[in-house]
Amino acid sequence: MKFLIITHVPHVVDNKQFFAYAPYVREMNIWSNYVEELIILAPISKLEKSAIDINYDHTKIKFIEITSFNLLNVKSVVRSIINLPKICWKIYFTMKSADHIHLRCPGNVGLLGCLMQVFFPFKPKSAKYAGNWDSKSRQPLSYRLQRWILSSTLFTKNMQVLVYGEWENSSKNIKSFFTATYSENEKLSFHNKKSNQTFKFIFVGTLVKGKNPFYAIQLIENLIKKGVDVHLEFYGDGILKTDLQGYVCRNKLENYIDFFGNQTMEVVKTAYLESHFVILPSESEGWPKAIAEGMFWGCVPISTKVSCIPYMLDFGNRGLFLELNLEKDTLKIISILESESEFNILSKNAFDWSNVFTIDKFESEIKKILQ
Repeated sequence: MKFLIITHVPHVVDNKQFFAYAPYVREMNIWSNYVEELIILAPISKLEKSAIDINYDHTKIKFIEITSFNLLNVKSVVRSIINLPKICWKIYFTMKSADHIHLRCPGNVGLLGCLMQVFFPFKPKSAKYAGNWDSKSRQPLSYRLQRWILSSTLFTKNMQVLVYGEWENSSKNIKSFFTATYSENEKLSFHNKKSNQTFKFIFVGTLVKGKNPFYAIQLIENLIKKGVDVHLEFYGDGILKTDLQGYVCRNKLENYIDFFGNQTMEVVKTAYLESHFVILPSESEGWPKAIAEGMFWGCVPISTKVSCIPYMLDFGNRGLFLELNLEKDTLKIISILESESEFNILSKNAFDWSNVFTIDKFESEIKKILQ
């Protein structure tokens, strides 16, 4: 089978190997276990590969480079208009040569893939919609257009669209799905987190406005002011890192908050095991891997009610929801900290649920889609 991936994810070429963002590549390596040839249509990045980039693990890879594009300003719009015909041409002919078409959405390249797949109604196709599938959420026009095309059984045929969460009134194209980080072999027996120590919070993700890392810091600061012994660790980099570190320094929070940048899976896994809470005050998510990963190791999740997170947290039976009201959220957390039994119930519920979603189960479901 010639398996075609169409994605906006930038790739780095090093020693004739193709590298990209590790969680994405790990997932695609699972898909590639069941195909003879992997065709990747994506942009090439001129940056050096980073600590969170890994390579595709396949013996036969064909890479089709396309120009990266966006519509953020007049100059980029003009450049995009010039490049779009060539990109669409490449997408069409690459789709024509493939046995299975796989789209990564949402994104600019994903949008073009959604449009071009209409011309191949009889080819088996799949799409991974990694964003928020909630039709009631505020999203860019291009995202809403992708959702509409993928949901349409008139324009999109012979396709399984993998989305996070369970949504009412979905078309037959839509399949509730998940993602996974850990295997069955990594599972541990549940044990109560020690409460006779500093309560540790962990934030894993890119340090950008949409993830709202400032709010995580403000929560910790407010807990400290109320006499609670807490500590927060950040894992991930981003454009806000310097500003966040500056805020921590100015407010004399260095003993309570640490920044570790991008780290390996093993380092982050150890941090989860040592943490009581995983926190994500995000404005929008698909399937927040940090939340699912933290829950896998018994962390109690603290998150906003976006996308499929209410489903993941069983509407409050597996974690806490943030209202983004500092005082109210602080008091919610304190109430859990003051009740060891309630904390342990949430921790066990989170652990039991997340331990179902292993890489082994994920691979089994992928195999069914490709067959």
